[in-house]
Amino acid sequence: MLAFTLWSLGLCNVATAAVTVANQIPLGILSAVSPTATQLAAYNNTVLQPPPVPNPAPATAFTLTLPAASTNVPQGQLSIEIPGSFYGFSIEMSVLTQIFGKNSSFIQVPLLNLFSNIVQRAGSINIRIGGNTQDYAYYVPTLPEDRAISKEKAASKNPTETPAVIYTMDLFYMLSNISAFAGAKWYVGAPFNDSTQFRFEIVEYAEAVLGDSLLGIQVANEPDLYVGHHHRNDSYGPANYTQEFGEFIAAMAGNDNIPIKNKLIGPSVSGNWTPEMVIDTGFIDKYSDSLSAFPSSIIPQSSENCYPVYHISTYHDPQATFPVYLSHSGPQGLVSPYLNAATIARAANKPFLMFETNSASCGGFPGISDSFGATLWALDYGLQMAWGNFSGAMLHVGGQNVYYNPFTAPPTNQSKYFEWTVGAVYYSALVAAEVFGKTNTAQIVDMLGNNASVYTPQYAIHENGALARVGLFNYITDPTGASDYTATLTVSGGTVPSSVQVKYLLSDSVATKNNITWANQTLGTQREVDGRFRGVENVVSISCDTGANTCQIPVQAPSFALVFFTPEAEISTVTFSTTAYTNIGATATVASDVLATSNGMSGNSWQLGSTSNGKQNAAKARADSTSVGPIMGVLVGTGVVLVTSLGYWV
Repeated sequence: MLAFTLWSLGLCNVATAAVTVANQIPLGILSAVSPTATQLAAYNNTVLQPPPVPNPAPATAFTLTLPAASTNVPQGQLSIEIPGSFYGFSIEMSVLTQIFGKNSSFIQVPLLNLFSNIVQRAGSINIRIGGNTQDYAYYVPTLPEDRAISKEKAASKNPTETPAVIYTMDLFYMLSNISAFAGAKWYVGAPFNDSTQFRFEIVEYAEAVLGDSLLGIQVANEPDLYVGHHHRNDSYGPANYTQEFGEFIAAMAGNDNIPIKNKLIGPSVSGNWTPEMVIDTGFIDKYSDSLSAFPSSIIPQSSENCYPVYHISTYHDPQATFPVYLSHSGPQGLVSPYLNAATIARAANKPFLMFETNSASCGGFPGISDSFGATLWALDYGLQMAWGNFSGAMLHVGGQNVYYNPFTAPPTNQSKYFEWTVGAVYYSALVAAEVFGKTNTAQIVDMLGNNASVYTPQYAIHENGALARVGLFNYITDPTGASDYTATLTVSGGTVPSSVQVKYLLSDSVATKNNITWANQTLGTQREVDGRFRGVENVVSISCDTGANTCQIPVQAPSFALVFFTPEAEISTVTFSTTAYTNIGATATVASDVLATSNGMSGNSWQLGSTSNGKQNAAKARADSTSVGPIMGVLVGTGVVLVTSLGYWV
């Protein structure tokens, strides 16, 4: 077990330009995917039909007048300052080792590269670990095979049979090492199942090890579902939660191992309660000094797909549901109920966060959640939350049985010959990082141009008080080109530059999955991702007419265009260089040219999944099996193994 942080070794600049896998034993190529591979939702191949061109169709030429200075934006239309790290990821504690690595000594290279892509654009990346698994998590001094976490199904009290997480202090060294390599910062969930005996080890060790990389401690996950989950009695309500939150604070006050006592976050409600229901109990007034953010709501997701697996609720045909995700009215409708709570949080000088969200409950929809349409939808949703004065949002990461994952490691039984898979909404987070940039001064305006067409929304982004970027959406799929549009940008109170730089987020159709590019670069198709971009970056330069004070920006159907009014469009992304070794006693390997760069899940019979209410359980059975030899990348001089291929634990 490696018990140190990499900052102490001065390794914050260890990134270079490649991941190297060498010296493989050429004993053959494993040629076929498991027959059950396509049954996993994360690799589902359903492709829907894009909706027809709307009738009437929006105008294909319009003028958008942009204030040159933020002081000229009408009052109430400009957001608060938004950090570049606005979009982060929410990861259940029970799946951390599949995604992060076995422990602080074994860290996944593809994950570091995926994080670094965003950090290069945003300055940092925020990750939340917790969820339903946090409430019953408990500390043990050691675990077999130096694991950072394990699972105990018998201790679970969740209706989804989500296993309780058992963790060691090495969990926090693992998080700290990821921070050192990739600039991650953390929200950590604290157990809250027993208000008579709080388990504070997770708070103590998070503060001690993570230091400034710890953003906050989430106190209770979805307390508005506690009655339904049988975690509290039937009379439990917002006032009870407020009382228990106070008891948590009182107990923490007497703990000398928790020197910082004002990083608490709550409540994280899922929609059964509104934020106002908790506010009305006096929550903010009572606990303002202890809160680092409020109210950390979990927005009810735009739809749900629970019937196919659980036979609850109503069946929603994905093809019929698809248009819901291809319109600006969807994100507007999701965010509008929370504008009042965001205003209250702002008045209390507390960030308003979205701790866990994605395209649909119960793992999303096949053909929607993993499509380019979801890329555009999640990007629009994020920008709409920012315009509504949210300060951050976390896209949820589940297991193999969900469609909406931003990224998925291959299952152990496929990790010898497959790499990672990047989901459609990862690109949403990536592009959002460039929309907001690194200065943490970005302010966004929903422009509502083109007669407020829901198919062609536009946003203006001001930075340091001046117009910096413009985002232009086109939700329509039309291979004829007839629905492409040209936005004529003009600046009030100033003039356009002689030229602007434009990056395009493109795919052939809103229904496509494996052909998504950002500025002509892609991370690869299903099971082919190591976190590095492929292709040559293409930033389009468009000349403007300074005399007429106009820039004409073509926008393909479908696509998103990010227009840069300042010369900051090109991004140089760094990745991680490794050496490698393998198990020389292996009886079968794969050729170097098809070698995967991931170790996958932590057990070939753990059927890991999402852990929110109504979703498939995160672990159904445990295997009695032995480990296989790893291929690992060792970051020279650190003693930290960066895993680049092959599952090596169960």
